[in-house]
Amino acid sequence: MRVLVTGGAGFIGSQIVRTLAADGHEPVVLDALLPSAHGASVPPPPPGVRSVVADVRDREAVAGALTGIDAVCHQAAMVGLGKDFADAPQYVGCNDFGTAVLLAEMAAAGIRYLVLAGSMVVYGEGRYDCPRHGGVRPGPRSVADLDAGRFEPRCPSCRSELVPGLVTEDAPVDPRNVYAATKLAQEHLAAAWTRATGGRAVALRYHNVYGPGMPRDTPYAGVASFFRSALARGESPRVFEDGGQRRDFVHVRDVATANVTALAALRERGPGSFDAYNTGSGVPHTIGEMAWALASAHGGPAPVVTGEYRLGDVRHVTADSRRLREELGWKPATDFVTGMREFATEPLRGAG
Repeated sequence: MRVLVTGGAGFIGSQIVRTLAADGHEPVVLDALLPSAHGASVPPPPPGVRSVVADVRDREAVAGALTGIDAVCHQAAMVGLGKDFADAPQYVGCNDFGTAVLLAEMAAAGIRYLVLAGSMVVYGEGRYDCPRHGGVRPGPRSVADLDAGRFEPRCPSCRSELVPGLVTEDAPVDPRNVYAATKLAQEHLAAAWTRATGGRAVALRYHNVYGPGMPRDTPYAGVASFFRSALARGESPRVFEDGGQRRDFVHVRDVATANVTALAALRERGPGSFDAYNTGSGVPHTIGEMAWALASAHGGPAPVVTGEYRLGDVRHVTADSRRLREELGWKPATDFVTGMREFATEPLRGAG
């Protein structure tokens, strides 16, 4: 299968390109090579892989890149929380307008298979259970609570402490920042495209992806990159809140395998189908545990818990990825300890 990978020079996209090629497919890369995503240096694609340097918002370039393509793996996006709300137009332009352009050109070219890079951020806060009221959805945490170091959400009815659980794909969505809103809009656009064209699409809602090739710390990098960058400078990783935030850290090679698995499954889906799958390791860890694992494997210095916070961050969100395993047969291969040990010494992409 000839597969166009948008964002194919990026952290996740480049790993997908390598996995596709190793699996006997013919990947084609489309990437704008934005400095915020790649830093100063971009590793070349594997030998024999065609690469198109263009923005996914450029209709003419996208149409040209789609020539002879059988399926699309859409990874191109502006990621992270950014600096402040002034970034909103850029996020919406890159993520949503770019997706709309891609889907329109896919429709025109008669291409009917799409795997979309989704995100767990569409859920907002994760699943919580109250001892008295069962499953509840706490609202956004207040500035007063965060300033006082009260980081755990409380039951909206009785203010009791809550027990975090795993989020399933049927959980209500509640995006709480601009990036999250654009990722949900991408899913809606993809679903509309399937209904209008008879296409088949899968959205993989990535959890916290980490691994070799992450960019150095920029305003758009993930927390694993920030910690790893600090260690490379000989500095302590700065852990926000109390370090107890629960996440699911999934290795980039496993995410790439999930994309290739989803592409193969699309041929078995009916026209007009759209499905979203959580894509995580299935084993939650705290931010603090991740910082300590990296620091230990790197040889220090030790993390520092700062008590700082970012508005828009959620406390706990961890995925139940059983559906992806059961329906598509995907299984992550890299465990937390092994993956963090490798990531602690692997080079990062240079900053721009």
